[in-house]
Order: sequence, then structure tokens, then C-alpha cells
Amino acid sequence: MELGVYTFGDVATDPRTGTALSPRQRLANLLEEIELADQVGLDVFGLGEHHRPDYAISAPSTVLATAAGRTTDIRLTSAVTVLSSEDPVRVFQQYATLDLLSDGRAEIMAGRGSFIESFPLFGFDLDDYDELFAEKLDLLLKLRDSERVTWSGKHRAALEDQPVFPRPVQQPLPVWVAVGGSAQSAVRAGALGLPLALAIIGGEPARFAPLATLHRRAAEQFGNGPLPVSINSHGFVADTSQAAADSFFATYADVMTRLGRERGWGAMTRDQFDALTGRHGALVVGSPEQVAEKILFQQEVFGHQRFLMQSSLGAAPHREVLRSIELLGTEVAPLVRAELARREPSAG
Repeated sequence: MELGVYTFGDVATDPRTGTALSPRQRLANLLEEIELADQVGLDVFGLGEHHRPDYAISAPSTVLATAAGRTTDIRLTSAVTVLSSEDPVRVFQQYATLDLLSDGRAEIMAGRGSFIESFPLFGFDLDDYDELFAEKLDLLLKLRDSERVTWSGKHRAALEDQPVFPRPVQQPLPVWVAVGGSAQSAVRAGALGLPLALAIIGGEPARFAPLATLHRRAAEQFGNGPLPVSINSHGFVADTSQAAADSFFATYADVMTRLGRERGWGAMTRDQFDALTGRHGALVVGSPEQVAEKILFQQEVFGHQRFLMQSSLGAAPHREVLRSIELLGTEVAPLVRAELARREPSAG
């Protein structure tokens, strides 16, 4: 199993101290996080795209290109690219360039986005939410598969035998479809032969398992063979379970409560948080042994090939985030891989 980290580059006021990092410092810290993830042997680092004051990353490919020069092995992906409000030609060019800079380590995780700010910002109508994504994904895949493209659609100017450069190292450039809870999106990914990144940020992960099943069935139906699935979750690793819970709760609760005010949720309580950290909850928080156990438990549910953890949430202290990344790479990953290797003979 591949293990990694993703973040949105949060810029938030620490509820414990009342202080906030500048976007400049947050990006500097972020590059340290990516470098460390590479050094401790993690497989993937992903950056989300947002257009809000509480996040520092609106251009993931730019940050990833900087990280490419500071790393050697780790794969570098968006998490996600809000494709509905992007130009697929520019997205392809940006990530093809990143692929060249990183010697074949770039990926695109394409999604419709969990926020809507990018739609008015770039002149798109929210009523076209799904139609925009479907059309632009179609174009992105055509750009990926051929250097000369003829294409027409409703929401972008047509292309007539148009060459698009540069071409990436990887053929094809990996494109994942990121899904929150949409069965239609999971089926679409499988039908198109694309890996599925399943974001689980609340509730019981097991109730998302039907989406992975739909993805696999669609892939089989359309002759695409087995396709990877990634589980993307909030999580945090510390030396002890108590330290992990105490560290992560303050910033997690602050973020979820602020988002709740926008979306109609109640404030996050410690009891709710503790329930989410349990075996059947969505949060992957604890000591290295506990985190490994939960990842392995979820692997039995989903059969996934990749797990990405979002640890630097809100105003999470940089030093503690670095420790979480270090433990994920040096202690959690070996435990998970050893257990999966032990299970392999009985599975085959």
C-alpha cells in the first residue's frame, strides 16, 4: 500500500494562542513538510486548491514544482484540482511541466471541489456544476492521450487538430477522480478507467464502501481491469494516543466548527471527536500502532491501494505536524506494509 500526506495549506488563527501564520510562512512550513515526507519514505504528497483567505494554496502546481526541486522520490499530486472551474489545457500543461521537473512523479487528482468560490471567480455558473466537470474531464483525458487534439464542447472553445505541449515523462500522466460521496462520480471514474480517490471526512467509513464497489464494477463492465482506490482522511500520529488526540482535537474542532457555521453543522465537541477516533470512525488518530491498526482495518473494508492523511489542519503546530509525518513514514508505514505482506499468501 502507498501511504502519504495531503494538505490544503491552512492559514488559521490558533484557538489556543490567538496567533496566525502568514501565508508566506505557511508555504515555507509546507515545503519542509514535503521534504520530510520524502526523506522518511512516504509515497505521495498532495496539495488541495482553494480560493479562500483561510488557505494559502490556490495554485498547487506552482508549490509542487518548487517541491520537485527539493525531493527525489515522493509522488507529487494535486488534492484536488477543481477541474470544473479550470481550463483543462492549462491543467495538462502545468502538470506535464511538473512531471518533467520531477522526472516522472506528477499526478492530477481531479474533482468538483468542496467549496464554490472558484465558480464566480472564474466566471462559471454553479447550475452547470456536474456538466462542467464531465466535459472538462473528457477534454483533459484527450489532451493526456494525444499531442494533437480535436474536441468540442459547450463550455470551452473548440480545438481543431491543436498540438498541446509539453508532453510529460509518464505516458499516460496519472489522473485520479476525487469523490466525496457521489455514486455517479465513482461509476464515471471506473467507466473511464481512472483510479478513485475517496475523501472520508466524517461518519463511519464503512458506509462509503459501496462507492468503491461501484467503481470496481464499472471498471470491470467497461473492460478497464482492476483500478487503484485511495482513501483520503483526516488523521494525526503522535508518540502516544493521548498526545495525538489532545494535539489534533483543538485545531480539528476549530476548523469543523467554523465550517459548520457556514454549512449548518453544530459545534464539534470532544465526545464527537473521540467517537470519530474509534475503530469505526472517520478520524485516523493515535499512536503509530493505533494508526496502523486503523489503516489495516479500513483496508479490509475497502481493499484500497493508497492511504493519504491530512494532518496539518487549521492552525496545527508545525513541529507537531512534522512529528506526525515522521511517525507515519518511519513507524506506521513499516507496520502496515509488513502486515499486508503477511496477508498476501492467504489472499492469493
